[in-house]
Amino acid sequence: MGFAIFAFCCLFLLIASAGLLMFYRATVLKRISSVVAPRAQRTSLSSTLQKTSSSLGGMVEKFERVVPKTQAEVGVTQQRLIRAGLRKDEAVKFFYGTKVVVPVVLCAVALFSGLASSSPFMICAVALGLGYLAPDFWLGRKIKKRQKKIRLGLPDVLDLLVICVEAGLGLDQATGRAAKELNATHPMISDELEIVVLEQRAGRPRADAWRHMAERTDVDTVRNLVSMLVQSEQFGTSIAKTLRTHSDTLRTQRVQMVEEMAAKTTIKLIFPLVLFIFPCLFLVTLGPAMIIMSEQFKNFLK
Repeated sequence: MGFAIFAFCCLFLLIASAGLLMFYRATVLKRISSVVAPRAQRTSLSSTLQKTSSSLGGMVEKFERVVPKTQAEVGVTQQRLIRAGLRKDEAVKFFYGTKVVVPVVLCAVALFSGLASSSPFMICAVALGLGYLAPDFWLGRKIKKRQKKIRLGLPDVLDLLVICVEAGLGLDQATGRAAKELNATHPMISDELEIVVLEQRAGRPRADAWRHMAERTDVDTVRNLVSMLVQSEQFGTSIAKTLRTHSDTLRTQRVQMVEEMAAKTTIKLIFPLVLFIFPCLFLVTLGPAMIIMSEQFKNFLK
């Protein structure tokens, strides 16, 4: 009797679930489509924005022919763009295109905003000069920012390389592993290490690949690391000990740099103290005394 009741309940549940699936199928499909549709809209919006940016970039690149330049200047500019992390072929054209577009935009803003109403020639000349030099300043700032991040993140990279080498991996495999693991925390160093791995896979010697990394980054600590790795490979010394020693040296240099910056703060505080804080203190402390003295002199003269 109990088995019959259990079988009846199971059959009832199966029939009820089948009925729910049959009658509410359209509702479930509608809810699924409503969830999927915004993703499609987002992808279409992102693709539209990407197409718009690429079209604008193509328009800006057409102006690069206006700027006079030599092949040597183009090579130097391409090297600076590579140090800033911009390795595409269109980056050079876009950079020279901005040196034409930005001055025109600044000059138009100065004319239409009324800033050039007093002396239009002088304001337009200043706007054109600043607009022509603005991409160079932006690129230099981007290079320094990237170099600073590489310099600060290099000790962590060396620690991970030491761990991988001591675990039994070779330097090439450890470099690839470090590039993969540090992609989230140090993306710039990870990008450079990935290029080193790709160059080695293409058949370039290890020393040349690391030297190219030092040339791309133009960071003194990376150059020292590359020279130490090349010497370690030539003389057959332990790479793990070399990396550990260099990592400790970099951390000591970082601590010394912070201590130097802390020691400079006392000198840098002199100017705000003299210009802003001391006048306020003199006003607060000597102000009431000067008021009392002036009132006393007035009473004395009467």
